[in-house]
Order: sequence, then structure tokens, then C-alpha cells
Amino acid sequence: MKTVSSALDPMTRRARGIGIRAVAKQAGVSTATVSRFLNRPESVSTELGQRIRAIVDEVGYIPDASARALSSRRTRTIGAIIPTIDNAMFAQGLQSLQRYLSSQNYLLLLATNEYDLDVELAQARNLVSRGIDGLLLRGDAHHDALRDLLQAQEIDFVNVGVYDPTKPYPSIGVDNAGAGRCIARHLVDLGHRSIAIVAAMQRNNDRAQARLRGITSVLAEVDAVPGPEWQIQVNYKLDEARQAARTLLQRPDRPTAIVCGNDVIAYGVMLEAQKLGFVVPQDLSVVGFDDLEWSRHLQPALTTIHMPTDEIWTRAGEYLVQTLAGHPAMKHREIDFSLVVRESSAPPKPA
Repeated sequence: MKTVSSALDPMTRRARGIGIRAVAKQAGVSTATVSRFLNRPESVSTELGQRIRAIVDEVGYIPDASARALSSRRTRTIGAIIPTIDNAMFAQGLQSLQRYLSSQNYLLLLATNEYDLDVELAQARNLVSRGIDGLLLRGDAHHDALRDLLQAQEIDFVNVGVYDPTKPYPSIGVDNAGAGRCIARHLVDLGHRSIAIVAAMQRNNDRAQARLRGITSVLAEVDAVPGPEWQIQVNYKLDEARQAARTLLQRPDRPTAIVCGNDVIAYGVMLEAQKLGFVVPQDLSVVGFDDLEWSRHLQPALTTIHMPTDEIWTRAGEYLVQTLAGHPAMKHREIDFSLVVRESSAPPKPA
């Protein structure tokens, strides 16, 4: 039977035994210079930074985060709470956020809430208890208790994916209602009036709610708002999107176009339409939101709204880093979306 020792292995003991003074002595600089480099690499010259980094890597020095937090009252840790990681857009955004925070010597802690505000509040408490300096939240639908918690603990936060300068809370994102109007206007201008909607679930999802408001406002202008039977809400899953398409396309009164809440939903709708024998876009136009990587590679390629996901999440990270450093930062930043017209939308067949 193998015995597992609780003692640190020699390499770990050696790394923890190496102090900042040893690094400074070998680099020929003061401990303050080494500390300044570790906290803000840009504060020293490139040549000196490379020399210190090489020595740190060589000796295996690991800064004591808890001691640094005690002296600075900062952990250089940012928390983020998102609805789910089972969404390509969130994964892309988090990758951009992680890349930026890493360049600023910040650590990212991630939690999910499945669009449940009670779960989000509990996760926020967990992150706060672990000493985060700032927090990114998805959208603006949150418990008042969450905002009270962050204010009481003096933790800066930013709402990501929305832009609402009328609110007192920082926001960085797009005008989701405007994006909904844009995609609906595209179909209306093509001549469609029989338009169905397969929207994302609306519960605690203010971005999806705003997109739907924008879509229906344009359809109302041409007296084409679909009835309840032509408005279906689904999760961001192919199976649910395919079932929604099957429900709509097997009706005797079929739509000529379907607006989908995001690209993943649009993929499912197109797959099911093609399985049922419909040709996109000759028989059915399909449009989405987000402009995920696969959207331009589909056959036919998907018409969609391009959301600048990388920029949104990077700017959100910048906001927190600048605010924590005491630098002025723009409280509300609108990032422009754009309509990308591809092959999945066309005028409806003549009656």
C-alpha cells in the first residue's frame, strides 16, 4: 500500500524557500524594484524586466499572495459571474478577458449562475470572501442585495454586455434593443411580413429581453408582430432550437423568415429546416445574433448581427483595472454592433 506524505516535495519547498531578497541580490537591484516589477511590469525598463523575470524563473521564486494582499489590501484578483460556460460567446469573451487581465498581472476567478439571481448572489458572496478586488457581472438584472454587498465591501463592479447610461451602475456593451431593430429591419426591407421568432429564454436575461423588444418594435411598424404561437423561447441548445423550428414549420401557416435569439439557435433552426426539406433562403430566411466563428462557414452562411465580443470583455477588464489603480475610467461605454448579410436571408417567394 502506497503511503502519501503530506510534506511538501523538495521542489515546492525550494520554491517557497526562495525569498525576494535572493532575487534582488542576484539581479543587482533593490527588493523594492523587484516588487515593483512583479506588481507592475511596465514600471521598469524592458531590459531590467527581462533580467528580473529570467532570475525569477530560474530560481523558482513564487510571490506570497497572502502577504502581498496584507500589505497592499489588494489580491490582484478579479471575479466574473456569467450565466453558463456552455455558450461559445461567453467562452470567447472570457478568453479575451483572461488574456487582458493576465497582461496586467491579475488573476481571474469564474463562477456561473444559470440565470438564477439567488445563485448569483451566493456566488458573489463566495468570491468576495476570497478577496476579489473587482467583479464583472453579465447584464444588469441583479439582486439589490448584491449591489448592497459590493457597495458595503467597497468592491468595484461593471455590467458586461449591456449599455445603459441612464443607470448609476457602470456598463460596457451594445445597444441590444438597437441590434434587434437592425436585424428585424433587414428582413422587413427584404419584403418579409410572415416572421417568427425563436428567442432565448427571457427570465433574468435583460439582453435577450432587449433584443426581443427591438425586433417586435420594427415588426409593429408594418403590422407584422407574430402571435404567441409564432414566438418560442428556448435555451441556447441545438436540440431545443430544432424542436422550435419543427413546431413552426409543420404548421399550415408557415413563416417565411425566422429571427433567432443567437447564432447557436439559428444553427438548430437551419438544420431542422433542411431536414424537413426546406431550402434556406429560398423557402425560409434565417438570421441570428453574435456572429460566432461557425456562422460564416455554414452552408448557407448565416446572416447575423456581429457582436464585438472580444472588445466588450477587454474593455470591461480595462475599466476595472483602471478604476482599481485610481485612474479615471469611462463609466458607460457603448460598443458598436454591425449587420453582417450573408447567404441565409433573401426576399420571400412570390405568393
